[in-house]
Amino acid sequence: MRKFFAKYKFFGTVLLLLSIVIIYLIYNALKPKERLPIYQPSMINPELVDSTLHYKKKYHTIADFELINQNGEIITQKDYQGKIYVADFFFTTCPSICPIMTKNMAQIQHATLEDEEVLLLSHSVTPKIDSVSQLKKYAIEKGVVDTKWNLVTGDKKQIYELARKSYFAVLNDGDGGPFDMIHTENFILIDKEGRIRGTYDGTNTDEVEKLINDISILKDLYSN
Repeated sequence: MRKFFAKYKFFGTVLLLLSIVIIYLIYNALKPKERLPIYQPSMINPELVDSTLHYKKKYHTIADFELINQNGEIITQKDYQGKIYVADFFFTTCPSICPIMTKNMAQIQHATLEDEEVLLLSHSVTPKIDSVSQLKKYAIEKGVVDTKWNLVTGDKKQIYELARKSYFAVLNDGDGGPFDMIHTENFILIDKEGRIRGTYDGTNTDEVEKLINDISILKDLYSN
């Protein structure tokens, strides 16, 4: 009996390993792919959605824009067409959440540095203070890679309208006037068609890790 088992031990081990591989492949084939929702105004907290968009059920995309980056270059939605990107809103003199958000955005930059499909976009909410030279100084201090990450300034009303009507990043109040100030910790994940695919707390490291993972999920959906 012992001779019998010894003789077929090798074949039994190979068969066992082969069975494990087959079961694993079948499991992966049958397991549904992870998908990210496509956010529409009706799916968002109504307090974050402009009243003109409350009844829009689908086809929401980020509006066209024209802003200026840390190098004095004009940046528009065309620079982000066909790209996955992460957007946020900040200002360079912010002493509270912005340094944390910038550090976490730098983590996303590091994680996607070699990935040409992924870009970052940070909008200044104090564009009069955040001139091109101020943004450039901040970009150098924070290790911003120009080809990956645009810090943009420009018309305040345009930026605030983007925050409220496109990215649903802040409470719907104010008009972008001189005393209007938005302050949001949100990171927003945008797909290649300009649609919102996720929102995350940019001050929370667990949320940032989830965002990085969701970028991978989104890339997989495009590759398949």
